[in-house]
Amino acid sequence: MRTIKAKPLTAEAFRPYGSYASMTDPSGNCFDSGESAFYPDPVMLAVSGREQIAFSPLTVKKPEKMIVRAAEYHNWTGEGIFFIDDDAVMHVAPPSKHVVTPEKTEAFLVPKGTLVKLNTGVWHLSPYPVHKNLLHLMIIMPERVYGNDCIVCEFKEEDYLEIVL
Repeated sequence: MRTIKAKPLTAEAFRPYGSYASMTDPSGNCFDSGESAFYPDPVMLAVSGREQIAFSPLTVKKPEKMIVRAAEYHNWTGEGIFFIDDDAVMHVAPPSKHVVTPEKTEAFLVPKGTLVKLNTGVWHLSPYPVHKNLLHLMIIMPERVYGNDCIVCEFKEEDYLEIVL
């Protein structure tokens, strides 16, 4: 039997085989709102055709109250969300014709370790952590959807929603 020694994972050593990025301690390009931090496209996976799938870490701080003030949707793609290290509350509303529909919003308790697939057009925004002060998620969708197919709509103050457990 031949023996090989495991070595530390480094970008240089692993380059011939692929790429990697930490999902729980992300670094690099970041869109930070103060409440959440999105690290777009650190790992890419080419699939059939010309599309690449991106795996982008998202960290979300636990708010004092779960207040929904906005939602987003994507016209041309669904979205995968992997709930890495905490149970979380996710809010969604059915697709509509470019009109935000807070009155149709529902909230779901998603167990950690769950991968959720959102259909194209479903209204959503960052989930909220239940137990931990910081929730780690992985967003899975085609490269640069956040830049070319992401419509975010702010709610009127009278349409804000508070989610309770």
